[in-house]
Amino acid sequence: MARYFNIDLPPIAITRRDSERLARLAAVAVDKFPVTSEFLAREVDRAHLIEDFETLPGLVSMNSEVEFRDDISGQVRRVRLVYPEQVGKESPAISVLTPVGAALIGLSVSQSIEFQTPSGGWRSLTVLSVRNTR
Repeated sequence: MARYFNIDLPPIAITRRDSERLARLAAVAVDKFPVTSEFLAREVDRAHLIEDFETLPGLVSMNSEVEFRDDISGQVRRVRLVYPEQVGKESPAISVLTPVGAALIGLSVSQSIEFQTPSGGWRSLTVLSVRNTR
């Protein structure tokens, strides 16, 4: 059975501070991780910016603990979304500079996103829960 992906992207929100730092990260990483940095830059560009003091319940932001489901495999994972230099310090952690990390930033509970991986395959993720520690 063929699976067709809906390429409409869900609305997302990112704090101004995270937006600025993520945009710089994407620009710096473009030579080493061209596909993922382009994806991250696109997500930052399309995001609705919120002020740093605004806390939206269930919003995936940097350092959020996120439980999500891979909609293709059905696997559920719980990770902390971190900057690349924090990987290994947090367990389990996923860098925002990975395809999954870039896909999760700015989503809210119950939102799904479909995206193409650097190898050309398709993934679909749904956010199940978010715990913010800011």
